[in-house]
Amino acid sequence: MFTTRPELVGTYGMVASTHWLASSAGMAVLESGGNAFDAAVAAGLTLQVVEPHLNGPGGEVPIIFHSAERGETRVIGGQGPAPAAANIAHFEKLGLELVPGTGLLAACVPGAFDAWMVLLGEFGTLRLAEVMRYAIDYADHGYPLVPGISATIGGVEKLFRDEWTSSAQLYLRGTGVPTPGTLFSNPDLANTLRRILEEAESKSTDRDEQIEAARDAFYRGFVAETIEQYVTSTLVMDTSGCRHNGLLGGEDLAAYRAELEAPTTLDYQGYTVCKTGAWGQGPVFLKQLALLDGFDLADMGHNTAEYIHTVVESAKLAFADREAYYGDPRFVDVPLDGLLDPSYAQVRRALIEEEASYELRPGSVGGRDPRLPPFADAGGASTNASAGAGEPTIPRDDQGSGDTCHVDVVDRHGNMVSATPSGGWLQSSPVIPALGFPLGTRAQMFWLTEGLPNSLAGGKRPRTTLTPSLALREGEPYLAFGTPGGDQQDQWSLNFFLAHVHFDLNLQEAIDAPNFHTEHFPSSFYPRTAAPGKVVVEDRLNPDIIAGLQARGHELDIVDGWSLGRLSAVSRNTKDGSLRGAANPRGMQGYAVGR
Repeated sequence: MFTTRPELVGTYGMVASTHWLASSAGMAVLESGGNAFDAAVAAGLTLQVVEPHLNGPGGEVPIIFHSAERGETRVIGGQGPAPAAANIAHFEKLGLELVPGTGLLAACVPGAFDAWMVLLGEFGTLRLAEVMRYAIDYADHGYPLVPGISATIGGVEKLFRDEWTSSAQLYLRGTGVPTPGTLFSNPDLANTLRRILEEAESKSTDRDEQIEAARDAFYRGFVAETIEQYVTSTLVMDTSGCRHNGLLGGEDLAAYRAELEAPTTLDYQGYTVCKTGAWGQGPVFLKQLALLDGFDLADMGHNTAEYIHTVVESAKLAFADREAYYGDPRFVDVPLDGLLDPSYAQVRRALIEEEASYELRPGSVGGRDPRLPPFADAGGASTNASAGAGEPTIPRDDQGSGDTCHVDVVDRHGNMVSATPSGGWLQSSPVIPALGFPLGTRAQMFWLTEGLPNSLAGGKRPRTTLTPSLALREGEPYLAFGTPGGDQQDQWSLNFFLAHVHFDLNLQEAIDAPNFHTEHFPSSFYPRTAAPGKVVVEDRLNPDIIAGLQARGHELDIVDGWSLGRLSAVSRNTKDGSLRGAANPRGMQGYAVGR
C-alpha cells in the first residue's frame, strides 16, 4: 500500500505528534535520559507555544498512560470544570439559549497545566526546568508559523482590530497578518513560563516541591490573579454579538486539581482498549467496537462500501447514546456498564440495516427513557444559528481550518502516553495582557436546559470531545494513538484502529488510508448544528465505493483527499520490545521521531 513516509522502527524511544517541533522536544528529553512521561510533558508544553490556534495554557488535556514500573494504566482528567458561579439562570438573564462559542462566558478552569504537572510529578524523573526549557525557548526566540496559524489570524483579523485589541497587539503587531514561515515569538508567554519556573525554583531545591510550587504559581499565584482581574473587569465581544465578562474566579482556580482515575475499557479482538470516562466522549469509541464485534469486517474488505456503511451506522448509534447519557459522573449517573454491555450492543446492532438511517436513535438503558437536548429533535435536526468559532476540523467557508493537538510517546522501559491537548485557541478568546495567552471556551459544550446529563452547572466538567486512546495486548501496553478533530476524533481514530487490527496495515499505512466520518448527530460546538445522514469522505476513495454509499442512501460530502484527521501513533511489540511510530501527512506538520 502507498504511504507518504515510512513507519519508524527502533528500540530506544518514539514520539509522534501534530507538530515536528513538539516531537523533537519530546525526543530530546528521551535522549537526555528522561522517560516517556517527561517527554510527553515537554512536547505538550511546546505544543502550547507552537500551535496557539489549536491549544494553549488556557486549555485542557486528557491523558491516558501506562506505567511500566507500576504495571497500571491510568487517566489524568485534565478537563477543568465550569466556574462555581456558572448556572443556567445567569445565561437566561442574558437572553442566551446557547453558551457562546467564543469569549469569556465559555471559560472553564484551565486544566492543561495541572494535568501536565501531575504527570511529571507522579511519574516523570526530570526536573521542571528540563521539561519547560523548550517551550520557553520557542516563545522567547521564535518558532516558524505554519500556514494554519496565518490563516486563522487572517480569519479573525477584523475582530482583533475592532474588539480584541490585546490579541491584535500580539498577532498583528501593526504590520497585518504574519505570513507562513515567519519566525514568531510571544514575549509575554515566555515571561509567564519563565516566572513560573523562577518562582518554583526560588521556593525549593527539591524536585517535587518545585513542581508543586509551579502549580501554586499558576492556580493560586500571579497567573490566577491576572486571570481573575481580567475576566471580572473586561467586557469581551463573543459569538452572541454582545459583550460580556466572564464568571471564572480565583477560587475556581485555587480549588482545581487534575485527578488520576481508572480508564474505561473494552476487550476487542485480543486487545484491551482504554479510554476516558463519560465526562469525555471516549466511551463512544468502545461502544462502536462493541457494535462492530458482531460483524465480519475482514470479510467485507477495507474501505468498501459495505464496510464504510457498517462503520458509519455504528457511529450514529453510539453517538446518539452519547447525546442522551454522557456527562460528568460527579453530577449525573451515567449507565456506562449498561451502555457497553454485550447484550445491549446486540439489541442496538439489530438497528443497522442496508439503508442509511436519518434518525437520531438513542437506546433505553436499564429501563431509562433517553432524553435528547432540545436543539436536536428525534430526526437529528437542530437549530440554525450563525457560524461560531467552535472547533473546526476541515476548512469551511465561514471558518478557518484547525482544531486540536495530539502527542504519543513510548520509551524503551515500556512506558506509554497518549494525550490530546486543546482549548485556549487564539481565535477563541482575547489574549490576556501580560500572560500572553487566552482562556478556553469548553463550556460551549454545555446545554442551557435543565435535567440533561450535560446541562450547565457550577463545578461541573463539560462533556469534552478530547479523547486519547491506548490499547493493551496480553496485558502489556501495545498502542497509543489519537487525533484532533472534535466530534470526529473517535471516528477517525476508530478507522485507524480497525485498519491496523483487521487488515494488518502498519501504523503509517493505517494513518495514510482514505478517511471518512459522519456528521449525523448534533455538534458539540457552537452553534450545535447537525446534518442527518451526512457522510464526509476523502476523494481518494474509489468512485465505485462512493457510488455504493450513495446507493445506500448516504448524503455524501466529498472533500480533498488529504484533509480528514491528523492522527499520530506509537506502538511497542510485546514480544521483542521493538518500538514503532507514525504521524499524519495531512497539514504538512505532524511528524514522528525515534530510534
